[in-house]
Amino acid sequence: MDDDQRGSGFVPDGFEVPRAFAGDGFRLEPLGPQHNERDLAAWSGSIAHVRATSGFTGGWPPAEGMSAEANLADLVRHARDFEERRGFTYSVLEGAGTGDVIGCVYVYPRKDEPGRVRVSSWVRADRAYLDAGVRAAVGRWLREGWPFDAARVDYVGA
Repeated sequence: MDDDQRGSGFVPDGFEVPRAFAGDGFRLEPLGPQHNERDLAAWSGSIAHVRATSGFTGGWPPAEGMSAEANLADLVRHARDFEERRGFTYSVLEGAGTGDVIGCVYVYPRKDEPGRVRVSSWVRADRAYLDAGVRAAVGRWLREGWPFDAARVDYVGA
């Protein structure tokens, strides 16, 4: 990262963080409270599948699920991180329209290794066939359109 990075230091102040990305059969938009019902349905219907996905073995999602209110609080936290440029979570939506939430992509600085980026993603169980395509497309997008040194990006499971 450059010396001119201020604020959170995660991305340069002059970098315009993408608010959308389209891949083959899916698109990304910043995760926020507007996704609460669809997000909760997506992961809570696929807990075992998400927990079996590389990068999600640390207890998320909770085996017992969570209330809509607790999920909403989580989405508000992710949206605040996005706006404050501390980390970027995207809903993975199906197709080009409003689309069902079918997963999430997380782009955050590594806590254990400053200067490194940790990326992880999941898709719900009934869209597991999209997992490799999401990872490949998002990996390319991060290499080509983001200000990260590709050698410092750890995309879990990619």
